Amino acid sequence: MDVIGLTRQLIDIQSITGNEAAVGEFLTNYLEKLGYTVERMPVEAGRFNVCATPPKTPSPALFFSTHMDTVPPFIHSSEDDANIYGRGSCDAKGIVTAQVAAAQKLREAGIDCGLLYVVGEERDSLGAAVANQNTRGSKFLINGEPTDNRLAVASKGALRVEITAHGKMAHSAYPELGDSAINKLLDALQALRSMELPHNPEIGSSTMNIGIIEGGRATNVIPDFAKAQLLFRQVAPSEVLREKISAAIGQKKDVDLEFVLDIPYMRFRTLPGFETMTAAFTTDIPKLTNWGEPLLLGPGSIHVAHTDREFLSKKELHEAVELYVKLARQLLS
Repeated sequence: MDVIGLTRQLIDIQSITGNEAAVGEFLTNYLEKLGYTVERMPVEAGRFNVCATPPKTPSPALFFSTHMDTVPPFIHSSEDDANIYGRGSCDAKGIVTAQVAAAQKLREAGIDCGLLYVVGEERDSLGAAVANQNTRGSKFLINGEPTDNRLAVASKGALRVEITAHGKMAHSAYPELGDSAINKLLDALQALRSMELPHNPEIGSSTMNIGIIEGGRATNVIPDFAKAQLLFRQVAPSEVLREKISAAIGQKKDVDLEFVLDIPYMRFRTLPGFETMTAAFTTDIPKLTNWGEPLLLGPGSIHVAHTDREFLSKKELHEAVELYVKLARQLLS
């Protein structure tokens, strides 16, 4: 297989979350030409997962998996002697290529593995949730995310929070006639910033990001509405963090709190002969629990994913193929 060429072909198909159909069709046709039985697994209108199995083994013991969608904006592929560039190069289209190449090598050695490529990982893991209701009886799932070709011992979870403050509009020359929702929101956010976050000695500390703030009408109007969206990376059961957040802002007047997404942190088994790491990011794995024992490994650095300089080392790409083969052999031996 031309792993560099295939990676660039995948990058050059725009597949920002919600628009994965074209890359799904490409993978379906590509894998069918390799002799796989391929199913388009419907997720919602115009979106589907791709599930491929060897024709003689409809229920292989091991599946490779990652996601087909990317974050915006779309960036065409390019390359130099060392790297492949473009949106999805390391997150996660190079991983798709490495897994397909590994599955081919294993197949040639008489070891059949399946391939599962899902939509929506970058938003809500909807494709993974649908796939979890359509399993194939596998014992192991090797999920791919950029881990610098190291086997993850754990991944942090995610808790997405929305805080909405309510006030009363008035002319800004007479603030005593109004009630500023923005001031209330700022007080709530400061309470969260001052809060001690949970710590796990084996994984690290939880973190908080205030990602979006919106509100107000005009500079000369006392704001009656303000809203913030936050994301916590969690390292303990979510109940601990939820209680802390609720205690920090629960008594504040005219401030509503909503937990809109809760992905738990995960711990994974490791195997001899692999370097290890802890992933500070979340994956589809918590939504794919019915696909067997999960492991997490992939080429590329998460530090360049989601950036305008996203790239994947060609050396890492080739090494990932062999690491996936080695990992599958150990799990199935």
